[in-house]
Amino acid sequence: MHMKRLFDCLDHQLANFPKQDMLAAKEKGIWNTYSTTAVASTVDALSAGLLSLGVSGHGFTPESSDKIAIMSSNRPEWVFTDLACQQIGAILVPLYPTTNPIEVEFILNDAAVGYVFVSNIELYEKVKSVASKVPSIKGIFTFDTIEGATHWTSLTNAATPALLDQVASIKKTIPVTQLATIIYTSGTTGVPKGVMLSHQNIYSNVIFSKESFPFEDAPGSKVLSFLPLNHIFEKMVTYIYLYSGISIYYAESLDTIGDNLKEIKPDGFTTVPRLLEKVFEKIMAKGAEQTGIKKKLFFWAVALGEKYDNIQSGGFWYNLQLAIANKIIFTKWREALGGNVSFIVTGGAACQVKLLRIFNAAKIPVFEGYGPTENSPVISVNRKAKGGTKFGTVGPVINGIQVKIESDGEICVAGESVMVGYYKRPDLTAEAVVDGWLHTGDIGVFENDIFLKITDRKKELFKTSGGKYVAPQPIENKCKESQFIEQFMVVGADRKFVGALIVPSFGTLKSWMEDEGMTFTTNAAAVANPKVIELYNTIIAEYNTFFNHVEQVKKFALLDKEWTVESGEMTPKLSLKRKVVMENCKAAIESIYAE
Repeated sequence: MHMKRLFDCLDHQLANFPKQDMLAAKEKGIWNTYSTTAVASTVDALSAGLLSLGVSGHGFTPESSDKIAIMSSNRPEWVFTDLACQQIGAILVPLYPTTNPIEVEFILNDAAVGYVFVSNIELYEKVKSVASKVPSIKGIFTFDTIEGATHWTSLTNAATPALLDQVASIKKTIPVTQLATIIYTSGTTGVPKGVMLSHQNIYSNVIFSKESFPFEDAPGSKVLSFLPLNHIFEKMVTYIYLYSGISIYYAESLDTIGDNLKEIKPDGFTTVPRLLEKVFEKIMAKGAEQTGIKKKLFFWAVALGEKYDNIQSGGFWYNLQLAIANKIIFTKWREALGGNVSFIVTGGAACQVKLLRIFNAAKIPVFEGYGPTENSPVISVNRKAKGGTKFGTVGPVINGIQVKIESDGEICVAGESVMVGYYKRPDLTAEAVVDGWLHTGDIGVFENDIFLKITDRKKELFKTSGGKYVAPQPIENKCKESQFIEQFMVVGADRKFVGALIVPSFGTLKSWMEDEGMTFTTNAAAVANPKVIELYNTIIAEYNTFFNHVEQVKKFALLDKEWTVESGEMTPKLSLKRKVVMENCKAAIESIYAE
C-alpha cells in the first residue's frame, strides 16, 4: 500500500472528483456548502496563519511537535482545523465538548497545548476558566463570533503569499510516521490516557476499511455526520468519505437528526446503538398510538422483522409476508430516514440483535463493526457483500489486520493501525502492546471461523460471593430487548446473587397503565406501583430463561430517571459508566440486597 498523509485527501479529491459540496452545514437555517477548492484554500490559509504564530512540527517527534486542542461540535471548521494543523506538522488534541473542567485542565497540561479552538461561548468560558492553570496556553480561537474573543478567521486573514509558499514546501516534508492526533480516552478508571495515532495508523485503517466494507468512490453521494468528530471512529470515517468523494453534511445537533435526514436524504451515516434504540423507540411509540387495523398491521410487521435472518431464508410464505410488510409499513420507516439510506454502520457498544433483525428486514441495512481507539479503530465490520454479515457478531476482520484470540479469550490485534503508544506513558504502552500485538481488553470468539463475536469486556466480568463469574453485557443486551426497558444494568459483584437496576421505558409503561385502567401521574409514582412492579417481575422471569442459574436476575430496583451524559452516568459515546451508576444508585442497590 502506498502510504499517504491524511491531508493528502485534499489533492486526491481535487484531482479525482472536485465537488461543490465537499462539506456542508446548516447555518442560520440554511444549508451552506463548501466546495473542494474552497476547503483546500481555507485550509492552506489557516496553516499559514498558524505558521505566523510559530506553530510547527519542530523535527516531527511526539514531544517536540506543537499541540493544538479543539473542543467543538461537528462542523466544517473542525475539519479545517484538523487538516491545517496536519499540513505543518502540529498535532491535534480533540476534547469532547462535555469533558469536565478537571479533565480539560489535565489534558491541556499533559499535552502542553499551545492554542485551543472552541466552537461556542460555553466552551470558550470552560477553557478560559482553566487557562490560568495551564501555563502552555498562548491563545484561544473561536468558531462562533463571540464578544471579546479572537475569531478563527483572524488566522486565515494573516496568510501572506510568503507564508503560503512556506506551507506548500512544509507539506511535502511531513512524514507518514508523524502523529496526526493524540486522542485522550476517558477510560472508565483513572486519569485519561493520550492515544498517539500517526498518519500511517489512520490512513492504513481508512484504506483497509474502504476496501473491506466496501466504500466505493461515489462522488454523487452524501452522508450525515453527527457522532462526535473527536471520536476516532467518526474521524477515520470522515477520511473514508473524503478519499471516496462522498459529501459530508453535519447535523445541527443530536435533536435535529430526524429533520436533517429528511432534508438532505443521505446515502448513509455512522452511529452508536443508543441512537438506533432511540429511533426505534420513537417508531414503536408512533405504532402504539395507532388504532384498529393500522395498529394490528404495524405490530404484525414488527413481529415479522424480529424473525428475520439474512443468512437463512424464512421460506416462501415468510418472504411473501415480509415483502407486503415492506410495501405497506416499512416504507414509512425508510422515508423517515430520508428514503435513500443504503448503509448505517454502528459501533462503540453492542447493538441489540433484535434491532439488527428488524432494521435489516425493513431494508434499512445496519452493519455492526468493532475496534478500539488504540487501533485507529476498526478491527472488523459486517459487509455489504452477500454472506458477509452475521447478526450478533461484529463481522469478519478487515483486510491488512491480524487477529488472534489468547487462551483467556482476549482479542489481540496486529498491523499498521496499532497506535504508536500512550503519550508520555511507556509503562502503559508496554502493558497494552506486547511484541506488536495490541491487547484490547475485550473477550471474543470466532463464529464459523469468520465472524468475530465480542462476548464481554475483560474488566467487566465479576464474581458473586459464591465465586461464580458473571458477564454483565449479554444479560443487559438481552433484557434491553423488552419494549418496557429503556436502560438496564446488572449488579452483584461480591454479592450472593445477580441483581439489576432498571430504567423503564416510560412512554410504553404509560400506555400500558392506561390500557390497564390506571392513571399515570409521575415516573416516581409509577415505579412504586405494585402492579407495575409485578409487570417487571413477569418480564424479568421471561428473560431469565435465557441464562444459567447463576446469571439470572433474582431481584431488581426500578429507577424513575434515565442515566445521561449530563448526569455523568454515560460516557460521551453513550456507554454506561458502571462505577458512577453504582455510586449514584447506592440506596437502590442496597434495597435489592436488604434481607
